[in-house]
Amino acid sequence: MSSVATKVPRQTKRVGHRARAQRREAVALVIPALLPIIIFSVIPLASGVALGFTDATLKRNAEINFIGFGNFIELLGDHRFWGSFGIGIVWAGSVALLTLVCAMALALLLNSDLRLKGLTRVLALIPWAMPPVVIAIVWRMIYNPNSGPLNGALEVFGIPGVNWLGDFSTALPAVIVVGVWSGIPQTTVLLLAGMQSISAEQHEAAAVDGAGAIRRFWHITLPSLRPIIIAVTALDFIWQFNSFGLIYVLTEGGPGGRTMIPPLFTYLEAFRNREIGYASAMGDVLVIAIMLILSLYLVNQFRQSKGSRA
Repeated sequence: MSSVATKVPRQTKRVGHRARAQRREAVALVIPALLPIIIFSVIPLASGVALGFTDATLKRNAEINFIGFGNFIELLGDHRFWGSFGIGIVWAGSVALLTLVCAMALALLLNSDLRLKGLTRVLALIPWAMPPVVIAIVWRMIYNPNSGPLNGALEVFGIPGVNWLGDFSTALPAVIVVGVWSGIPQTTVLLLAGMQSISAEQHEAAAVDGAGAIRRFWHITLPSLRPIIIAVTALDFIWQFNSFGLIYVLTEGGPGGRTMIPPLFTYLEAFRNREIGYASAMGDVLVIAIMLILSLYLVNQFRQSKGSRA
């Protein structure tokens, strides 16, 4: 009995040592991947959040003092910031929805029996390979009121040219068009992948029952793509709301702040007005807003996965 009793603790100790060794190996494998995230993402984010509670500026030899919620109280009455917040919602929502519609149409086209399908897919993905700054420069040339090809085409039909990026009524729609054009490729790829995962037998059976292309899309394709559509639209909204380079190169927030989105407003406050603490408080508000939007998306995903399991 005593020999059996001594063997059981030894086996338990061996299992415990083995489990601890496996945990140490897992930690050793995870640390190299976590270090860049901590150094380049977590620490700068924490520093930015902390600066929002100070009066930090870019002035030489300026002292940094803790002022609590002073920046946030001032921010509550800053109508320019909240105006840019509204513009950012309009910008991000318009780009996300229009991108989804255009990408859906393009994905349906690429999923059909199209000639030169490979070449068409390559051409459709060209905007994805271009940096946002290059896209903005190209579209500034297109929108140029004096020598741009867009106004040149209008003049051929006797329509007077338009100052697309300098007019109050056309600046935001013109920028939205550029955002949609640059965002179509990645959304198209995801939707096309979802379409190709749908069983062809479902479409064939519906066609035999007399369902046309529109009914098959509405009752088969669209329900199958619903999880992808929700994910793509939510993430695209967050991405566009946080975008900066495209609008900065196109308009710098003008004319008269008509294209001033929150990240651009925060950047100008920090590096043009040199108010780092106040700009950091704006960044903190943006982080909270994005986290709320992301939490709504994650809650929806959790409910869907829970419902599918049930």
